[in-house]
Amino acid sequence: MKVLLKADVPKLGSVGDEVEVKDGYGRNFLIPTGKALLATPKNLKQFRHQKSIVDHKVRKLKGEAETVAEKLAKISLSITKKVGDQGKLFGSVTSQEIAELIFAKGVEIDRRKIQLSEPIRSLGEFKVPVKLHPEIIAEVTLTVSGEESAQVPEAAKAPKDDSSTDTPVENADDNEVE
Repeated sequence: MKVLLKADVPKLGSVGDEVEVKDGYGRNFLIPTGKALLATPKNLKQFRHQKSIVDHKVRKLKGEAETVAEKLAKISLSITKKVGDQGKLFGSVTSQEIAELIFAKGVEIDRRKIQLSEPIRSLGEFKVPVKLHPEIIAEVTLTVSGEESAQVPEAAKAPKDDSSTDTPVENADDNEVE
């Protein structure tokens, strides 16, 4: 019996293969579970037509991804974050912020397509990968610069002279101390 596989079957074949199997295996397992179709001329023609439609959609999506990748290659992003005394950022640059910066440049990207292994927590220039398609990964240049944090007044640095915070709190029962 010749069947046309609709799914990958171990030790038999992959999707779209036309294979010869024993009658019982095809009739009792492959066809009822939806893993294969009987290889008639009508089924072959229909399967090839559906495959060509899917291939066309995949090529179209890949072409769109290549166009977006070309736009992203031309984009250079910069962001300014507050920096502490040792040059460390307060907070980090996340994929959400990068997606917003890219959107401001006129290209709409889902933040989940930005492939940061971890948020950026230092100053400098970074190459940020953006996975647009399983075969297409674009890179965006991101420059993180720092702005000095506002100087904290000396009065705010000194501890308050509130004596109630320096002593432990006691319960109504004199024997127990928290």
